[in-house]
Amino acid sequence: MKYQFPRDFWWGSASSAPQTEGESLSGGKSATIWDTWYAKQPGRFHQQIGPQQTSTFYQHWQQDIALLKQLNHNSFRTSISWARLMPKGRGEVNPEAVDFYNGVIDELLAQGITPFINLFHFDMPTVMQEQGGWESRYVVDAYAEYADTCFRLFGDRVQHWFTFNEPIVPVEGGYLYDFHYPNVVDFKRAATVAYHTVLAHALAVKKYRQRELGGEIGIILNLTPSYPRSENPADIKAANIADLLFNRSFLDPVLRGEYPTELVALLKDYDQLPECQPGDSALILEGKVDLLGINYYQPRRIKCRDSRVNPDAPFMPEWLFDYYQMPGCKMNPHRGWEIYEPGIYDILTNLRENYDNPRCFISENGMGVENEQRFSQNGQINDDYRIEFVSEHLKWVHRALAEGSHCLGYHMWTFIDNWSWCNAYKNRYGFIQLDLKTQQRIVKKSGEWFAATADNQGFDEVEKND
Repeated sequence: MKYQFPRDFWWGSASSAPQTEGESLSGGKSATIWDTWYAKQPGRFHQQIGPQQTSTFYQHWQQDIALLKQLNHNSFRTSISWARLMPKGRGEVNPEAVDFYNGVIDELLAQGITPFINLFHFDMPTVMQEQGGWESRYVVDAYAEYADTCFRLFGDRVQHWFTFNEPIVPVEGGYLYDFHYPNVVDFKRAATVAYHTVLAHALAVKKYRQRELGGEIGIILNLTPSYPRSENPADIKAANIADLLFNRSFLDPVLRGEYPTELVALLKDYDQLPECQPGDSALILEGKVDLLGINYYQPRRIKCRDSRVNPDAPFMPEWLFDYYQMPGCKMNPHRGWEIYEPGIYDILTNLRENYDNPRCFISENGMGVENEQRFSQNGQINDDYRIEFVSEHLKWVHRALAEGSHCLGYHMWTFIDNWSWCNAYKNRYGFIQLDLKTQQRIVKKSGEWFAATADNQGFDEVEKND
């Protein structure tokens, strides 16, 4: 069977400044929270590999864009580093950064690749974190100034902007579960961070529209469908709460311009509501997006709690539900994540049926594999597993399109094996293999398959390996 996609479908991949650029304390760039955390606790980073050692895009961007062209990308997402562009967080602009980003944008356009530019990918400048990070309205205003600076400098050529990538992750990692700096465990502070991020998003959207640049602005959310263990009302209620906290807490403000009343009531019941100010609701209403990016990796399996909560423990989302390992599910044995391809269809269907079918695209979907070198044959990574992963997800995107979903494209995470927060290079995700010692780039088998798929605007049924 042939899976054909629209002629103007976006084929590409996604990356980020802090995971690819390198030169994390040079070229005029100031420290981000990653540089600061690494300096304080290098042992928290896999093999003590920090943010300096990324995939050297700052040095090799022309070569890398040529490889994007070779992979038949018609679009590519990356981010601008706030700490590189405005090292003090506000005010002065770094001319070296302006030259670098101008070069990248111009070269992408010259190669027929549409730049999708994201403004924030977990990389809070340390000078802004010292002002309180997303707990501070001062930082919200500073971010809006930074966003407006980007629109002024690059908005004549960039037509697709995104305010945040996965804004729930700094909330979870930095303020709930201790896997990102500043390693706070405090639900109310987490709720404040989430709320201020939505305000920052809405301010940036407002500033973009005031400039009348003719493009569009959106946000990228990691949407993780919450499936109840059973039809028991207790399981269904638990799954709904997980959905409210982890999906709808951002989805509803950016698509509907308001928070779900159920979420507000829930946080009020547990005395976890962030502090609101007059004018906030009107601002949030102005933040409704033109385009939604959807990152999808795995589902969330939920059941009701079957044990009592320790009343002396800090309040956490898991007071209200528990996780459930579904027997017999398909797993990525290399990463420990469930692979559930219909989840991507369920997300698109939910958006179509419950959110007026917004313009959207799959902005990330990918498969991380440890020690991928073991699959090398004749000098090339033979990653048939990744081809199967991508094609099986694309089949469900194809079905959603046939049913009327307004999904405009598919971007893989990621273009080239890159540095990943605390895991460094443990799990490889790229279409292109990166040799860390030589910086040599070699296209994997999946990269060749994706290039052919983009060229043909679709693919034939992939034969599965036994």
